[in-house]
Amino acid sequence: MSDESLFREVDEEVRADEFKRLWQRYGNYITAVALGVVIAVAAFKLWQYWQVKQAEQAAETYFAAAKLANEDKTEDALRGFAVVTHAGYKQLADLRQAALLAKTGKIAEAVKAYDSFAASAADASLRDLARIRAAYLLSDTLKPDELIARIGMLDQEAGSYRHAAREIFGLSAFRTGDHSLAQRYMEAIVNDAEATPSMKKRARIVLQLLEPKLAK
Repeated sequence: MSDESLFREVDEEVRADEFKRLWQRYGNYITAVALGVVIAVAAFKLWQYWQVKQAEQAAETYFAAAKLANEDKTEDALRGFAVVTHAGYKQLADLRQAALLAKTGKIAEAVKAYDSFAASAADASLRDLARIRAAYLLSDTLKPDELIARIGMLDQEAGSYRHAAREIFGLSAFRTGDHSLAQRYMEAIVNDAEATPSMKKRARIVLQLLEPKLAK
């Protein structure tokens, strides 16, 4: 046996002895850690699977209720939306519930549902949408200042819902006889390059109706 072979063999034996000592001392800990990692990975995979199944089940329930709503089976649709609990689909279901209540003439209940949604922890843009929808329902009964108190914060130059908010204020002002205020809001819509064509068309109609009233 050469010196190199001898030293290699001795080194391997020393390494083996050291490994045995380390294993005897820390083997249980190493095994526990490895087992913990396996359990954690398995638990995470099970959680992912459960999340997917929950989302799939919520989607089925939501779209089944939506189908009932499209078939004018309102009460059945409302019950279907009510049992959706998955975070994402629940937001959509709550908004559809409120819309169905409004469609069937239950304005007070619809406004209450929208207000509850707006006060929830839902997505910010959806909360603003709920505020706008509630304000549209109330535009036939509330005064402009009452509606401004509700959704005035949405009437900002960079706000996504500024056109809708201005239309609501303008319609309420027109209904209550505040013609100059109605004119101001409708002109703001017409002069806004980002307002939709349909909203501009409605604003121009109101402005035409205002012309003889403002001329007096």
